[in-house]
Amino acid sequence: MEILPLSYLGNIQYFSKLCFDDCVIDVCENYVKQSFRTRADILSANGPISLSVQVAKPAGPRCPVREMRLDYSKRWQHQHWVSLVSAYKSSPYFDYYEEALAPFYRRRYEFLLDYDVELTRTLLRLLGSDAELHFTESYALPAPGDRDWRTALSPKQRNRKPDSGFAARPYCQVFGDNFGFVENLSVVDLIFCEGPDSLQHLKSCRLG
Repeated sequence: MEILPLSYLGNIQYFSKLCFDDCVIDVCENYVKQSFRTRADILSANGPISLSVQVAKPAGPRCPVREMRLDYSKRWQHQHWVSLVSAYKSSPYFDYYEEALAPFYRRRYEFLLDYDVELTRTLLRLLGSDAELHFTESYALPAPGDRDWRTALSPKQRNRKPDSGFAARPYCQVFGDNFGFVENLSVVDLIFCEGPDSLQHLKSCRLG
């Protein structure tokens, strides 16, 4: 079993597990700041950039992730969509997938959980994956043989751990000529660039 956190526009490593492994998403853990639960990395004309979802400040030091509310006091949805359009409007498949993703940058969701889950389901559909999402009913205590990625899938280098089941594979990126191949970005980078070949690419990143 792969124990995963929620993820906003999850990266290629995340979706390589979600699409092909026995996974459960822990929705009962405490919220972790500055993580991929609210952050995604894309490749822009100026190089890699991070998009961060704004959440309301929790009442106490620990708050279950399922209780985290979104904060719309800043126009983060508009900013994210402008960044996505600017980065990928010239990609081969942006026009094919724009309509499916645009509503997530107009509609307001109350909870981070609902936003991330519905967006993840949409990305699975765009990938052509028939994977179903499974969620914990309480905090997941890893059993022997489980692999816990709740901390290890992190934008912070010090928190990451080696993944013997994943290896990034290059594909043609919009700004690859400027920056070389940038690995393990949000899966939207792969989808906009590779379109219907994206699922096969995810499968090729798996080892063992």
